[in-house]
Amino acid sequence: MDHIEEKIIRRIEENREQIIRFARDIYTHAELGYKEKRSAAQFEEQLRALKLPLINTGLAITGVKAYLKPVERAAGPRLALIGELDALRIPTHPYANPGTQAAHCCGHHAQLTGVIGAAIALADAEVTAALHGNVVFFAVPAEEYGEISFKNQLREAGAIRYGGGKCELIRIGAFDDISLSIAHHSSNEGLAVGNGSSNGFVSKIIRILGRAAHAAAGPHLGINAINAMTLGHTAMQFHRETYRDEDSIRIHSIITKGGDQVNVIPDEVVLEVQVRGKSSGAILDANYKTGRSYMAGADALGAGYRIETLPGYLPMIPTPAHPALVAAAKLASGRDTVPLTDPGKHGSASTDVGDLQHIQPVLNFNTGGTRGAYHSPLFEIIDEEEAYITTAKIFALGAYRLLKDKAAAAQELVESYHPVFTRDSYVAFMESLIKKESKGVEAPR
Repeated sequence: MDHIEEKIIRRIEENREQIIRFARDIYTHAELGYKEKRSAAQFEEQLRALKLPLINTGLAITGVKAYLKPVERAAGPRLALIGELDALRIPTHPYANPGTQAAHCCGHHAQLTGVIGAAIALADAEVTAALHGNVVFFAVPAEEYGEISFKNQLREAGAIRYGGGKCELIRIGAFDDISLSIAHHSSNEGLAVGNGSSNGFVSKIIRILGRAAHAAAGPHLGINAINAMTLGHTAMQFHRETYRDEDSIRIHSIITKGGDQVNVIPDEVVLEVQVRGKSSGAILDANYKTGRSYMAGADALGAGYRIETLPGYLPMIPTPAHPALVAAAKLASGRDTVPLTDPGKHGSASTDVGDLQHIQPVLNFNTGGTRGAYHSPLFEIIDEEEAYITTAKIFALGAYRLLKDKAAAAQELVESYHPVFTRDSYVAFMESLIKKESKGVEAPR
């Protein structure tokens, strides 16, 4: 450990109470995607107190992007430390925000806290001077892909184009001046560096359109949209044997509208569906079969349909643990060794970090301090030291390790990286996934 690393750790330790206070504040005031105005304001307030030279706000509605050094005087790579602003709608969680019904049951507040802690350490004049290039503290919106109908309203209003925050930030060019990034996620399994693969997905809004009638006196005059949807759902289930195990297909849905009144034949059912898989080809195959199933259910009963498919997230690209981040994790945790994530490990969940990995190098690490099922009311923070303080130290020490010595480690990463997409080709791919299909209700006989 050199002098700068000692100072980074000392700065975080000296500001421990402030860092944990910020974490608790965000944790108890959770907000949903593209609605994270208070969380973004709190993040911005912390960074303004450090007197950073440039802070951009309102990126993809709520994103905040702050630069450690003046942009015009910071030659070299630009490294983003990424924290996600949004939470999940889980109103039964003990710390759910009563105003938003949201709760941080995935640890995004720990990411934000880690970035703030890193900013406090790296903003020290001596530490800043030891960094070649620039560090960008980036709070990004809407990683959790929920409330699809709300996001569609934003799309129709022209406020966004994509449901995922990083996807939207890529589209508008907010990552154009970033060379590489560090991302974090909490984990019940504790500290680990590197990442395996994950599922990607597409999103669907499926509307089955029937005909209303008196449910008791005249059901023969109606077309029951729930029954048509149920047929479609059954047909979709029968495709399961056609999916290969290695493609890790997951298809899940919720019904957001199932009728208006029990004595009226329901004339519209609305589903939000996500179709996940390990590769783009597998996702597109399962997506086609899913749409076809619900069309068939509608056709069987003479119902109509409106099906809209939207891009979700790309699969994560397996990335071995980088030595700079491994060294940072050892120093932050006080361990002689730290677990390395097997690049061959696959997870069936999804994240828009995968999209960013298709554009630029992204180094990932996990920290623990949590217990209970993620995305559920059982999630809880049990060790603030690891959840918040260790996370901040790894972000800060990782940034230093990458940018010290004329940013040799960062430069090597950037030069050896082969992007899958440019911004323009990424947007073209995402746009190719957008599709609308419709058919009217069968006329009465």
